Amino acid sequence: MIENVRTTRLPSGLVVATDRLDTVESVTVNVWVNAGARHEPAEINGISHFLEHMAFKGTHTRSARQIAEEIEAVGGSLNAYTSRENTAYYAKVLKADQGLALELLADILRNSTFDEEELAREREVVVQEILWAIDTPDDIVFDYFQETAFPNQALGRPVLGTVPVVRSFTQDTVRDYMRNTYSADRMIISACGPVDHDAFVARVAEQFGDFPVTAAPSIEPPAFHSGDWREERDIEQVHMVMGFEGVSYTDPDYYTAAVLSTLHGGGMSSRLFQEIREKRGLVYSIYSYVSSHLDSGIYAVYAGTGQNEVSELIPVLCEETVRVADTLEDGEVERAKAQLKASVLMGLESPSSRAETLGRQIQIYGHPVSSKEMVEKVEAVTRESVAACARRIFSTKPVTAFVGPLSRVESHDSILARLGHTAGA
Repeated sequence: MIENVRTTRLPSGLVVATDRLDTVESVTVNVWVNAGARHEPAEINGISHFLEHMAFKGTHTRSARQIAEEIEAVGGSLNAYTSRENTAYYAKVLKADQGLALELLADILRNSTFDEEELAREREVVVQEILWAIDTPDDIVFDYFQETAFPNQALGRPVLGTVPVVRSFTQDTVRDYMRNTYSADRMIISACGPVDHDAFVARVAEQFGDFPVTAAPSIEPPAFHSGDWREERDIEQVHMVMGFEGVSYTDPDYYTAAVLSTLHGGGMSSRLFQEIREKRGLVYSIYSYVSSHLDSGIYAVYAGTGQNEVSELIPVLCEETVRVADTLEDGEVERAKAQLKASVLMGLESPSSRAETLGRQIQIYGHPVSSKEMVEKVEAVTRESVAACARRIFSTKPVTAFVGPLSRVESHDSILARLGHTAGA
């Protein structure tokens, strides 16, 4: 049992988890729903994100304005976000108002009306959000990359959806999706702050105890594919993502991959930052990252560079990637491990971060994971295990995506060759 963390499963299957922290004055309450872009059929791609928007647009007892005014009248905040595997709703309030926070979250998830006028307005708001993303090359390049890595799969489709599909959404679309995917046994309610677990569970049981249970939607197994996406644009910079098949949250190499990414391109002391930005001045921004899912993952590098510099950037990036496994030094591995451990421990200082981490851990692993256990797993990473992980990840054929002036971007086959791969499937 983790100190100050308690969990209770209601008869419906809904999990309630609290992380008691008496040294702060605020409480963060999260509602995690195991429903995201990955659970959507192609014909309603974007509905998870759209439903998240509509949940705040009025209930049978409150208008959208009343929802906003009621939470802000106590100095609190209410928000949500959607990813490929879940949707999260959260409220942050002072400790005296935690009951209100939970009641508002219950109201928007149980009693939303999906008013036709509100729905019409919000369709256009989301359309503007999609168009903003398309107009932002260092944003949309990641969607292109994901689509190329997982072609014709839900995991590769954009979280926001597309303009024609979003404009097709009706009240029935939203209601049917919510009815089919928002199920008590796929929900986690987590809270952190000065929270009494038993009292909080009683409130949750009162507000969510009879939340419906439905059959779990099926998800297709992921199939990563090498490929290349290019979009010519008349802008100043080339935005690129180069990535490989990565690791899932439950993969034994999960923490090792995080150490690899940190020393490869995760900070100012990383290899990519030092060689490509500091030594050669080829970029303003470059970083590597690990993006994991429940059963798959991505390891990727983003860079933004000039039209002239891209021809030098790509060979250096490939060289620095290929040589990692054979040139690792103990000092850089230990430095990367220290960065990760600090990130874990600094997260303990924020009730919002703790509540989010608690909900995410239960969704992924089925139980909370202590910071001590996470630190121990980082500590267990060695130079040899990082080298083996690098060889594993970089042995997969990469995906590349480019947006910008592309006249000096070499071919995908040439990039494959630089990374030690042959062209073709």
